[in-house]
This record gives sequence, structure tokens and C-alpha cells, in this order.
Amino acid sequence: MEHEAHAHHRSAHDHATHHGHESDAAHEGHGGRQGHAPGKVSWSMAAKATLHCLTGCAIGEVLGMIIGTALGWGNAPTMVLAIALAFFFGYSLTLWAVTRAGLSLKAAIGVALAADTLSIAVMEIVDNGVLLLVPGAMDAHLSDALFWGALAFAFLIAFLITTPVNKWMIGRGKGHAVVHQYHH
Repeated sequence: MEHEAHAHHRSAHDHATHHGHESDAAHEGHGGRQGHAPGKVSWSMAAKATLHCLTGCAIGEVLGMIIGTALGWGNAPTMVLAIALAFFFGYSLTLWAVTRAGLSLKAAIGVALAADTLSIAVMEIVDNGVLLLVPGAMDAHLSDALFWGALAFAFLIAFLITTPVNKWMIGRGKGHAVVHQYHH
């Protein structure tokens, strides 16, 4: 199966090259793959995909922490809510983008799940792991500089670790590669 996919990828690449289209844009859309050979994805493209993910995660996490704090919840339920909302908002940004490009909601959900699941999961594991390791961060209040500083630090570390993951996925026609074919 992998051999067939690789052969299709190579034939799509050869087809595009045969017609003299060497730009990245010419490679998009072949069987839902971007057509990039591994290692050909720019760090800029990976960083943009990661920032997209980080935006949704940040909105969801901060909102979850605000809600959990307002309701007087402890750290564990607040963190669960924040992570759930991070996934919700992470997926929502992709759904909004691809439905705007004309995809049906059902198809858009498939694209969002394929594009964002690993990226959001890595980001949430790293981000929450860092918050757990920063002394006092879990007990800091929303009004404390430690809270916001630890959160910014956690997001920075998560961004630095998730960007290479996104670069690797996009280079294999996965992750945000499936979203890019709808951005014109």
C-alpha cells in the first residue's frame, strides 16, 4: 500500500515536472497530497501551520482557565476543560478556513481532523507538561504575572517542538498539507 502511494506521489510529481511547473503551488492538489518531497517543506510553511494551531490552542486554553477559575474548579478539571477547548478552537479555525473555501462541513471536519489532531496533541502535551514543571505555575492566578509568564513560556516551548513535527507531516503530504490545497 505504501509502495502504491509512493508510486502515485512520484508519478504526480513527474507529471507536474514534465509540464514545466516547478513551483510549490503547481504541486498542490495531486490526490490530496501537496507533492513536496521529504525535506522540501520550508520552515516558514511549518511555522505558519504551527502558529495556526497555537492560536486555536491559546484561545481554548485561556478560555478554559478563565472558566475553571470563575467556577472555582481545581487544577485537574480546569486543565481538562482547557485542553478540550484547545482542541475545539484549534479544529474550529481550520473548519472556518476550509468551509470558506467552499468545502462542505462534513468534508471540512475530515480535513480538520487530519490536519490538526497530531499538531494540537503535541502542542497540548508539551504546553501542559511545561506548565506542570514551572514551579508555582499551576497555582498562579489569572491576575499573577507568573501565570501569564509561565503560559507564554509554555507556548513558546510547544511552538518550538511542534514546528518540526508539522514540517515532517507536511513534507509527507499530511497535517496542514491537506489544508493548503484549499488556500488559493
